[in-house]
Amino acid sequence: MNAHACHDHATMKAAVLLGCTALVLTVTGPAAQAAAPARDLGRQTLAAGDGWASDAGGTTGGSAATAEHVYTVTTWAQFKAALQDGGSAPKIIKVKGMIEAVSEGCEAFVAGGYDLQQYLKDYDPAVWGNDKLASGPQEDARVASAANQDGVIKAAVPSNTTIVGVGRNSGILGGSLQIKAVSNVILRNLTIEAPLDCFPMWDPTDDTGTGAWNSEYDAVVVYGTDHVWIDHNTLTDGRYPDSERPSYFGKIFQQHDGLTDIVRGSNYVTMSWNSFKDHDKNMLIGNSDSTASTDAGKLKVTMHHNKFDGILQRSPRVRFGQVDVYNNSYVVTEEQKSDYYVFGVGISSQLYASDNAISLPAGASVGKVLKKWKESPLTAVNNYVNGQLTDLIAVHNAEIPAETLQSGAGWTPTLRTKVDSPRAVPYIVNRGAGAGKVC
Repeated sequence: MNAHACHDHATMKAAVLLGCTALVLTVTGPAAQAAAPARDLGRQTLAAGDGWASDAGGTTGGSAATAEHVYTVTTWAQFKAALQDGGSAPKIIKVKGMIEAVSEGCEAFVAGGYDLQQYLKDYDPAVWGNDKLASGPQEDARVASAANQDGVIKAAVPSNTTIVGVGRNSGILGGSLQIKAVSNVILRNLTIEAPLDCFPMWDPTDDTGTGAWNSEYDAVVVYGTDHVWIDHNTLTDGRYPDSERPSYFGKIFQQHDGLTDIVRGSNYVTMSWNSFKDHDKNMLIGNSDSTASTDAGKLKVTMHHNKFDGILQRSPRVRFGQVDVYNNSYVVTEEQKSDYYVFGVGISSQLYASDNAISLPAGASVGKVLKKWKESPLTAVNNYVNGQLTDLIAVHNAEIPAETLQSGAGWTPTLRTKVDSPRAVPYIVNRGAGAGKVC
């Protein structure tokens, strides 16, 4: 079932068809007499040709689950129990409503006498300096407290699993989905609020010796895993935006890490029709320059028809992978224009960015759309900035000559179901991306 035209059937001049993610309906049971209805998201699988996750056998998640392995959950405890039940047998987990991973609050995790005010006194740069890492009773207590939080908010997703939100407003608040060393996982129609690290670490030596607050916990981690389809989800900082975090020692008290990281030899991933909102460090594809032994030849990821609204950086930042980024919409805010970048070009990356639409505020540098981290040629064609066709590489090289980028990723994507005009992308993606908008 490839239903590319079911987001409101809106028209735009020459009848622009809004794109519903290409999908197929998996039929199970004897003689297929028990075929699921078209609206049963749990039984839907990724269509052939829809990005890297459709390659090498495709991605079906838990679509073949028997009745005893279909769960509807309304609490974090139920959700984690459903994940564990039945091992890697195909399973469908339906999340009903917004479920809270940390309903008790940060105080429930405090151990060893941790006290933020005492922590601030002990490691104030005026007292501790900036030439050594934090150590001592309060740092030990912070580590113990963080371990307590870690054990609660992380949820391990097994192979052959589909997790879907029920209706228009279902998902996870403050949990971290750990898709680690498994295969064949689908996440759809979920609103996911990024975890809030209750116990960030102060690193006095970070940020060129001026110190920084570092946090743990991504909303979604894909680690050493193959065949993942992440579709029609909304990922955001939600109730706890960075703009409302306090500052200590002149640095924001950073309690968020990434929204979605794809790392450590993960492969065959498609991210489609998601909405990423109001976040700083959004997405890593490859998380270290020193992981060639696990990442080279892998990290094949497709990103299409996603919306990035108020995202400061890493949409994505790429190392090693063949990454196809097309028909995405990017909106940079006025507050972000000095420090933003969209595409991070890292070691041995093969980024192919085409047919995207980027909206920048007045005075923002177009050259900063691309950020060079290491020497790696990329392809950037038919991208539009503020409605104008823009050669992103040429503009970057003209504005930032000290970080010249080379053209030519060395490959051409073929796993695409439909490429929309980049001029229509903001309209199409705004109407179709995110939770609650899936066919």
